Amino acid sequence: MIILRRTDSDDPDFKALVKLLDADLAERDGADHVFYSQFNKIDKIRHAVVCYENDRPIGCGAIKAFNDEAMEVKRMYVSPDGRNKGIATRVLTALETWAHELGYAQCVLETGKRQPEAIALYEKNGYQRTENYGQYVGVENSVCFAKVLAN
Repeated sequence: MIILRRTDSDDPDFKALVKLLDADLAERDGADHVFYSQFNKIDKIRHAVVCYENDRPIGCGAIKAFNDEAMEVKRMYVSPDGRNKGIATRVLTALETWAHELGYAQCVLETGKRQPEAIALYEKNGYQRTENYGQYVGVENSVCFAKVLAN
């Protein structure tokens, strides 16, 4: 059975999944990892989702305010044994729903070119590529996306 639970960055299951995410990204990003990690702190995230399969945490994601109109999707991860089951889409949809409930009209996000499965996930879920924003402007490995949330 799959269950999604809303939480925040103090949640131990969320923290454990983010630790696995960071290890995966350190391998993929190589020398670029130090640059990216400075933007991925989780100490003040108030809106996180953890996905459980048979009471075991297998996926997570979070949103944080980007501006008055948009939430930024952060820290998306599904453990290897949870992949190819639609878990990432379920987490992403739950985050979008939460952002909409909070009154935001859009979600934005950044991912890396070395994460083709993440790019495919976002494109499959209606995200459109945008110009790189904020700290990602001019960063060759970054790909930014945005999606207008349904009313």
